[in-house]
Amino acid sequence: MINSKFEMMVSLVVKKYPSSSGDGMLSLQETEAGLLVHPSQYSRYTILFVKEGKGVFQADFGNFSFEGPVIFFATPYQTIHFKEAPLSKVQMLQFHGDFYCIEYHKAEVACNGLLFNNIFLEPSIVLLPEESVSFSTLMTQLDAELSTQEPNEAVLTAYLQLYLAKASQVKLKSMPTKLPKNDSLLEDFKTALEANFLRMRKPADYAALLHLSPNALAKRCNRYFGKSPSRLIQERVVLEAKKKLHLSRQSIKEIAYSLNFEDEYYFSRFFKKLTKVSPQTFREKTGISIMADLSI
Repeated sequence: MINSKFEMMVSLVVKKYPSSSGDGMLSLQETEAGLLVHPSQYSRYTILFVKEGKGVFQADFGNFSFEGPVIFFATPYQTIHFKEAPLSKVQMLQFHGDFYCIEYHKAEVACNGLLFNNIFLEPSIVLLPEESVSFSTLMTQLDAELSTQEPNEAVLTAYLQLYLAKASQVKLKSMPTKLPKNDSLLEDFKTALEANFLRMRKPADYAALLHLSPNALAKRCNRYFGKSPSRLIQERVVLEAKKKLHLSRQSIKEIAYSLNFEDEYYFSRFFKKLTKVSPQTFREKTGISIMADLSI
C-alpha cells in the first residue's frame, strides 16, 4: 500500500514553512531510514540525505544500490522507498513547486533534468566526505532558520537554491562525458525518444530506427539505464503529462489530445497506472505553477 501522508508516518518532528492555508511549502525532518521502507508518494519535491550506511533505494521501478554519504531526489508522486534501509538516520527535505519553481529558476540551479525529471539518470549524487560536511552545514543553517519564530522566506529560498546548485555541480562532475563506444547507440536512442515519444510508443519502432533487434535494444537499455525501452517510453510520456498538468492551464482533455491519446479517459487510465493517482488528483495536490502564466 502506498502512503502519501508522510507527516503522520515517518517522524515525530517536522519543521515547516507554511503557506497561507497552513500547508507545508518547505519542510525538514530527520528520521530513521528504517521508517521509509514502505512505498510512498509525496506531492512535494523530495530530497533524502543519507550520511552513512549501505542499502538499496527504489524510485518507481528502478533499484539503486548505495553507500553513504549520498543524496536522493524525487519528483512529486514518484513512488519511492528504501528496499534495503541503512541503519542510520535520514534527513528529508521537501518543497512545493509554488515555494521554489525549478523550471523558473533553471538558469540558477540547473537541477531540472539533472537532479529531477530525468528518466535516464540515477536520481542521486554520491558525496565525498568534504562535500557531505558542506551539505550538512547547509541543512543545519536551514534548520536554524525554520526554528525561528518567523522564518524568513528569502533566507529559506537562498539556502534551498544553494543546496540544489551545489548538488547539480556535484552531479555534473560525476557524469561520464559519453557512454562506452560500443553503446553510443544509446545516445541515439535518447535523442530518438525525445523527438518521437508523442507518436512512437512501441520499442520495436525505436529498434528499427536504430537498426537493432528489439531484444538487442532491450538488453542495452536494461544494462545501462536499468529500465526496459517500454518503461522509458512510458516514463517520458508521463513526464510530459506532469509538466503540462503543473505548468499549464490546459484542461485534462486538451492535455490528453496534445499527448496523442484517443481521449481523456484513456489518458487518465494510463497516467494512473504509472503514477497511482489520476491527472486531476496530481494537479490538485501539486497545484498549477506560476509558470502557467509566464512564457517559458
